[in-house]
Amino acid sequence: MTTVDLPRGRILHLDTPVIMGILNVTPDSFSDGGRYYQTDSAVIKAQALLADGATILDIGGESTRPGAPDVSLEDELARVIPAIEAIRAHSDSAVNECIISIDTSKSEVMRQAILAGADIINDVRALQEANALATVAQFPDVAVCLMHMQGQPRTMQSDPQYDDLFDDINLFFTQRIKACETAGIQRQRLILDPGFGFGKTLSHNFQILARFNEFNHFGLPVLAGLSRKSMLGNLLNRQTNERLAGSLAGALIAAQNGAKIIRVHDVKETADVLGVWQACEQGIKK
Repeated sequence: MTTVDLPRGRILHLDTPVIMGILNVTPDSFSDGGRYYQTDSAVIKAQALLADGATILDIGGESTRPGAPDVSLEDELARVIPAIEAIRAHSDSAVNECIISIDTSKSEVMRQAILAGADIINDVRALQEANALATVAQFPDVAVCLMHMQGQPRTMQSDPQYDDLFDDINLFFTQRIKACETAGIQRQRLILDPGFGFGKTLSHNFQILARFNEFNHFGLPVLAGLSRKSMLGNLLNRQTNERLAGSLAGALIAAQNGAKIIRVHDVKETADVLGVWQACEQGIKK
């Protein structure tokens, strides 16, 4: 059984894949921007995600879609901290005791989010921004998801190229794991994410999905986040709100190839797909 110890005695069990439900408190996210911008709406959405089968809530206050504008520290804090505090303070024990991830690259947002109740730092820049490593190292129980991205959100999709896609991503993970350990962040606190859509062509994305199990050699949990992304829209010629079937197919393929965390918008449907697959797996093992 794979487990990750988290703050305040919470434990993330990863013997079977778990669902990370996306909760964007931004006005401009590519899929649901503005819908959960107000704190009350965010709490209601959090309850729904948990009821539908999410184990982790991933709260983000800055869109990282291609071409997205930067968000100031003050604006990001104003979006995410009240949401985290409200979710933690809610009287429903399931909400209060849920696992919360903060999707950010700013060290001060990380610090304040952890103090407000976050358990996981989910950083698309893999703790490469100023003071990020040192900040996370101060909180020994917090887990960290290190995502691979070529370039920066504004320009990452302009012309992504690799000498060898898998060698390059694996080298990046090796370097970031070492940087974390050098800073005092224990290896067992780390989660890896190859970064679907972050500096990847359509071909790159589907190569990663097909060979997702090649990232398992690090012995760390690997996260798959391809829900509703343009890799599905471009392949299937589907608008954002028409990508459910493609997202579910991607989630299942990733889980079958060793993904331990599946980051999605459509939690209930993903839980159903994973439930059927896991029932088959258990039946075969028996």
